[in-house]
Amino acid sequence: MRVGLMKVKYPHIGTQVYAKDTLAVEPFLAKDLGNFEPKHVLIKSGPGERGKPYILREDQQNDIIQSEIDYGMNMVCSDEISLDRSIPDTRMPECKHWNYPETLPKTSVIIVFHNEGWSVLMRTVHSVINRTPPQYLEEILLVDDFSDKDSYIEQWGDIVKIIRNDRREGLIRTRSYGAREAKGEVIVFLDAHCEVNINWLPPLLAPIAADRTVMTVPIIDGIDHKTFEYRPVYQEGHLYRGIFEWGMLYKENELPAREKKTRPYNSMPYKSPTHAGGLFAINREYFLSLGGYDDGLFIWGGENFELSFKIWQCGGSILWVPCSHVGHVYRGFMPYTFGKLAQKKKGPLITINYKRVVETWFDDKYKEFFYTREPLAQLLDHGDISEQLEFKKRKRCKSFQWYMENVAYDVFDKFPELPPNIHWGELRNVATGTCLDTMSHSPPSLMATTECHGFGNNQLIRLNAKGQLGVGERCISADNQGVKFVFCRLGTVDGPWQYDETKTLLHRVHKKCMALHPQTQQLSLMPCDINNTYQQWSFHQIHPQW
Repeated sequence: MRVGLMKVKYPHIGTQVYAKDTLAVEPFLAKDLGNFEPKHVLIKSGPGERGKPYILREDQQNDIIQSEIDYGMNMVCSDEISLDRSIPDTRMPECKHWNYPETLPKTSVIIVFHNEGWSVLMRTVHSVINRTPPQYLEEILLVDDFSDKDSYIEQWGDIVKIIRNDRREGLIRTRSYGAREAKGEVIVFLDAHCEVNINWLPPLLAPIAADRTVMTVPIIDGIDHKTFEYRPVYQEGHLYRGIFEWGMLYKENELPAREKKTRPYNSMPYKSPTHAGGLFAINREYFLSLGGYDDGLFIWGGENFELSFKIWQCGGSILWVPCSHVGHVYRGFMPYTFGKLAQKKKGPLITINYKRVVETWFDDKYKEFFYTREPLAQLLDHGDISEQLEFKKRKRCKSFQWYMENVAYDVFDKFPELPPNIHWGELRNVATGTCLDTMSHSPPSLMATTECHGFGNNQLIRLNAKGQLGVGERCISADNQGVKFVFCRLGTVDGPWQYDETKTLLHRVHKKCMALHPQTQQLSLMPCDINNTYQQWSFHQIHPQW
């Protein structure tokens, strides 16, 4: 490729000077369209074309409801949309002018599925074939995690291959199986309900070609599970990166100024502490040298954090790539269970996974934040992690303190260090013996009391040393409308509640106490009466019989 003189500092690549009549070996920006940009875009019309929402007829509603029960998405709608449909180019305009090396590694695209809707799975495959330079596509590897619905597809030439588990393994172990079977130098993991966008692969491959210890992550667009509308998730010009809160829920934060200052162009890749988990590219040998995913993680959940901490703390890095976009269908709900597989562990599987990751990669100080946020996790068996700890020692991996100071420093802006819990457990009203409960409502909503069930969840209340009442990642507040389940204020762990030996919960701002009305059973703030048992509350730690 012949280019004019240009000087660009690209993450993990350094400063490169490209003179006329030389072959570019690193990405560079030019005035003309980039070397992998399509020269002509075909304008299509039809159901769902250009990513438009497709609305079905009223007489199809029964079929729609059943398909959403079976698949967690509107398969009636999907089935009427072309497998080769057009979607909008959601990249920033600058992305169209990047040129990438011609000598990029060949790639295996790994797609794990279980009882997936046929047209959604096939649209994922078609989008990869249609929008990927063929010289870089080694194979599309479909890994069937023991589906029990109809057969999906026959072998599709040499490019699309199917391998099947002979028993249910879950996403984590099935992905590791796919990685071991893959032939490409780079592996790209996609969920089974995606559509890759224009020129999606070269921007992911270029940083890996320059540094095999880099993992790259595309920007994820949303595909509506009811109408299959394809749309960007983020506001134009705004860049986000992956972080977490202390209960190990995945969050995102706008790119900090510290990272912005290192990038001359807004379209360049940038560092991220973690990622959502579903979609990323990585050198296959590097992935396997890390041990792949921890095989002690069960089914699904926490694997994104485990891999992220392992990469960063053991010498690698993670880049989000603004010029690579992939659409993802977010299901209305998970349409299947894990049956006997889930019965092999006692307790909530995802919390067990989180605990395993925390015990492996966190320093003691940060472990306490997790157990403050998830006190029942102390009762769970996370299995043997001696192999993982030996890996950390052998690879001389850095501490979690280093990771927090140098990589995930912006976590503290939204989720400060947690003060200890003064009390936690069920919060029972002394007069009725019933428990404070979120009623499984979404915040903001009124709380209530109901029969205590002993499993925690929506009845697991925490009071920290700074007066904050918490339930999961949310908080408990109150005003003249009642006692409310609300979003916590980001960046603070303070709260208005005071609890003492009188067993009353005083709201220090309103100077009233939490009370349960004897007749209506509604919660409110009332003038404090320490002798009124409807204003008395007692914490009871619980030990669920999982």
